[in-house]
Amino acid sequence: MTTAKDLFIIAMDPRPERSVGQGDLSLALAGAELIDLIDAGAVTVDEDRIVPGEPSAPQDGLLGEASALLTRESPHERIEDWLWRRGRDLAAAYQAALEEDGELTRKRSGRLSFGSERVEPVDTPARRAAAGRWEEREPVLAALASAIGVEGGASDVEGGPSGVEGGPSDEEPGLDDEAVTVVVTAVHDAVMELEAVRQRRTIENSAFANLWRGP
Repeated sequence: MTTAKDLFIIAMDPRPERSVGQGDLSLALAGAELIDLIDAGAVTVDEDRIVPGEPSAPQDGLLGEASALLTRESPHERIEDWLWRRGRDLAAAYQAALEEDGELTRKRSGRLSFGSERVEPVDTPARRAAAGRWEEREPVLAALASAIGVEGGASDVEGGPSGVEGGPSDEEPGLDDEAVTVVVTAVHDAVMELEAVRQRRTIENSAFANLWRGP
């Protein structure tokens, strides 16, 4: 599978107190797609801008969609802008694609027939391959996971990542590709920006509620 699909699988955690935000995950998935396109030689990075190469048609449908959406005219798109544009609702798109491929299944969270559903990875070769990358702390996957607060090893993939703490880990493996490092840094920055927006909205909503309640 692609790095984005591997990331989606290891980011799944049934424990709500440790869940990864859809917005955070969507930004990281957009970054993962870009890294796979870099590895495939479909794009290069010039400072903070994405420079597409010859048009390509990746076998993976979502990665092909990402390639088709690249801005090919100069001035080329900034990585940060790409993350926000491509990342819109991207987590939902990956969930739908993985369900269609049989990599995810829906299960009832309670015994009653009307209990809410949750989505879990299916034990497939692709899922085991993702777990293998996670166990080996493959640098790109580990760095993207760290950006959305997922830490741990593959032993935790059976029931979800071992923890979601937020921010990069002190033990995060180093990246030896400058372009990939630029993308991962942009993902970290975008996730932090999104969290700042959330906090600002929470403060604004609280102030608005207090205004209506009065003294």
